[in-house]
Amino acid sequence: MTEQNDTKAKAGAIIVPVTLFEQNCTIIWDEPSKKAVVIDPGGDVPKILDAIKQTGVSVEKIWLTHGHIDHVGGAADLRDALKVPIEGPHEADKFLLDNVVESGARFGMTGVRNFAPDRWLDEGDSVSIGGLQFDIYHCPGHSPGSVVFFNKDLRFAHVGDVLFAGSVGRTDLPGGSHATLINSIKTKLLPLGDDVGFICGHGAGSSIGQERMTNPFITGEM
Repeated sequence: MTEQNDTKAKAGAIIVPVTLFEQNCTIIWDEPSKKAVVIDPGGDVPKILDAIKQTGVSVEKIWLTHGHIDHVGGAADLRDALKVPIEGPHEADKFLLDNVVESGARFGMTGVRNFAPDRWLDEGDSVSIGGLQFDIYHCPGHSPGSVVFFNKDLRFAHVGDVLFAGSVGRTDLPGGSHATLINSIKTKLLPLGDDVGFICGHGAGSSIGQERMTNPFITGEM
């Protein structure tokens, strides 16, 4: 469990790696109110609930960046446990959420459930938790319905599996497209600004500026 506190002391974040995929389930909260959101509860729900308790925050929402099993496997159970709404991803990933059980079976993940979010998200939407507001960017390519959450004030984004430190999301899964993914990164993420830091779905986070300069998938496509 990795804790990160923003220098402006307006927000905090804890990363809880879950399942064999070591997916970065992320808890983000508004510091003054301690109201929080869980992003991409891919599984290991008891572990996530324990992290929430240790952090002392009040989770009011679940946000999903996309519909792949390693990011949504625990979403239905966590929604039931916390009695909070699920927001996201984009509706283009409905086919994935309709087949969570089938996807889980391929990876030996039992106890998962198909579900629908309480709200689909689209380009131009915004979501909030406490005093924090995040703008939604629809960034297809890794999956058709991938979305990115961006907070302009904090200069921070959660990008799911769209972009990684030194890499980009895989595009060999159903609905994936490398050309579409690179276009999403170039037209949606890079313009956010080099000073923007991000948490991604797996591994260490980075910044837009660092990836613009050193990420071979971006520099080779510029």
